[in-house]
Amino acid sequence: MGLLIGMDEAGYGPNLGPLVITASLWKVPGDPREFDFWQALQSVVSQKKPSKSSGLLHVADSKEVHSSSAGLAPLEKSTLPFLQLFHGEPKLESLESLWQLLIASPEHLDAIHKQPWNCKDEFTIPTAVESETVQASQRDLKQALDAAGIELLAFCSEIVLPERFNNLCAEYGTKGVMLTRLCMQLLTRVWDRTSIEPTLIIGDKHGGRNRYDEYLDEILDGEMIFRVEESTAKSIYKVGNTEVRFQTKAESHFPVAVSSMVCKYTREVMMERFNQFWSQHVPDLKPTKGYPVDARRFKDEIAVAQERLEISDQILWRGR
Repeated sequence: MGLLIGMDEAGYGPNLGPLVITASLWKVPGDPREFDFWQALQSVVSQKKPSKSSGLLHVADSKEVHSSSAGLAPLEKSTLPFLQLFHGEPKLESLESLWQLLIASPEHLDAIHKQPWNCKDEFTIPTAVESETVQASQRDLKQALDAAGIELLAFCSEIVLPERFNNLCAEYGTKGVMLTRLCMQLLTRVWDRTSIEPTLIIGDKHGGRNRYDEYLDEILDGEMIFRVEESTAKSIYKVGNTEVRFQTKAESHFPVAVSSMVCKYTREVMMERFNQFWSQHVPDLKPTKGYPVDARRFKDEIAVAQERLEISDQILWRGR
């Protein structure tokens, strides 16, 4: 058996809402560098957008699965079966239970609860598809995973709110360094460096960064890091039985694509809750995705309500 970790993020660029980074851990038969998830699971998943009548789950870069014009349904339909599979029983039925599933740090969960838009009223999921559809897809997915000898061992996420985002940017100097260090810290929660099983870690490249060994070194206990390749296409390192890759188009790898979708889904439902909160205080307010230009429009339109509610920019606005 081998282990495979896929890692990705969503929400790196916006001024509003969280940055979400997710790692997923999988056990597969044989060498993880050679295992083909797509072929093993072709009865239940598709890299290309399936027809509306198809029961296949669309697993790809979240930017391909989700679009504003189609709403949340396509992303929710394909992501929730994986989350529910890992969650088990009872059913995953709320944003709160999603946070409980993904966040390892009680401190970070407490910070979420302190945000005004997250501290009241339960936000139920799914929001756009029927629960029965999710449950049926989950059963089919489990059967396919079992038949292929694949086991989903973990999901773990960093949900970085604006206040922490700003503080970390100030501490580390740049957004890029912040993202890389958060990814490394997340790895420590799912990567068992004592495992004798061959392990492959795949993540997307962080902007133009080609060197990651100095950041890997920060989370290791003196283990030797062997630099295999560093280029604009990919950076590869060996640490014991583990191969670590940061590459462009990492979402072509199934575990990274699933992590990408979990990130995007988590951010999207949190932004729905955020927009619901502000629409209760500002009539006819157009919702936002939080990206620059529109985020500034939104902030201008909620300014009076923000002052009345005594909500500081510190917890609302990401400066970079």
